[in-house]
Amino acid sequence: MKVIILSGGFGTRISEYTSIIPKPMIPIDGKPIIEHIMEIYSNYGHKNFYLALGYKSEVIKEYFYNYGILNSNFKINLGDGKVTPFEKVKKDWEINLINTGINTMTGGRLKRLKNFIGNETFLLTYGDAVTDLNINEVIEFHKSKGKMVTVTGVRPPARFGELTINDQNQVLEFKEKPNIKEGWINGGFFVIEPEFIDYIKDDSSILEKEPLEKVANINELVAFLHEGFWHCIDTKRDKDNLEEIIKSKKKIW
Repeated sequence: MKVIILSGGFGTRISEYTSIIPKPMIPIDGKPIIEHIMEIYSNYGHKNFYLALGYKSEVIKEYFYNYGILNSNFKINLGDGKVTPFEKVKKDWEINLINTGINTMTGGRLKRLKNFIGNETFLLTYGDAVTDLNINEVIEFHKSKGKMVTVTGVRPPARFGELTINDQNQVLEFKEKPNIKEGWINGGFFVIEPEFIDYIKDDSSILEKEPLEKVANINELVAFLHEGFWHCIDTKRDKDNLEEIIKSKKKIW
């Protein structure tokens, strides 16, 4: 199953880092957060990645293009330019790096990948959150509900999209960044049927607004409720908190 990672935003709330690198490249425990996210999916057998790039896309491209060298010890012969790694770092991932526009919104980035996605159910997330979520459980839940979109609901502080959910896990209402009423927010780990892309108008479409609001209104959006660990890097404080959690050696993902 293809994994789409939205990786092109400006990350203005954490400009201490994003003035130099794109948000998905912010280092957590010595490697970019996007790599941690990809490892979460890889651990459940999902290794075909599509990175929807935008702001400072060249930084992400260069990292993965030079991944073997950057993550190895090596020697260089300055005479002939030959580079010889002392060990080879290998991951059986297929990574598709696709520019989706500097100013394109989240929905528009997904729509630009329509031809790459084809007619398959796919996975979607953002490039800034880690979790101990069981990805395959979410997929099985999605299949059992038979709906167009499954979103993962989590319970961190307010400032994300709030989900109104009934006792059948049907999403009755989707609102972006309201005052939290019942504690469940958009955790950003989706399973989606390809026809959802037709609900996205163009580059100006924000995924979390009109497209998801529309499918909620026609009862095609359900929520997988995750009570476990989830942490989003939205500010420097968020990054520092996650680094402290890792240092405490608590189980993360």
